[in-house]
Amino acid sequence: MAKTTTAAPLVLHPMAKFQRQVQSLVESNVIKSTDKLWKIAFLFRDNWDYWKHELEEFEFSMQDPISHLLAVENWEEEL
Repeated sequence: MAKTTTAAPLVLHPMAKFQRQVQSLVESNVIKSTDKLWKIAFLFRDNWDYWKHELEEFEFSMQDPISHLLAVENWEEEL
């Protein structure tokens, strides 16, 4: 009998999920990629403290344009 393999499900880093949500907001013209990251706070009110902390952990400034967040290709953290 042939051996079958199942691919492990892809688990996205929380920042990748956040990045996708922000990308969707840009595509929907809710925000612009040239807007500063702090503008996201108005859209993620309840979770903003968490996301702000995460962004700062990845060395983002709230004055950086949203395009910098969208340009990240890999969210792996250094150990």
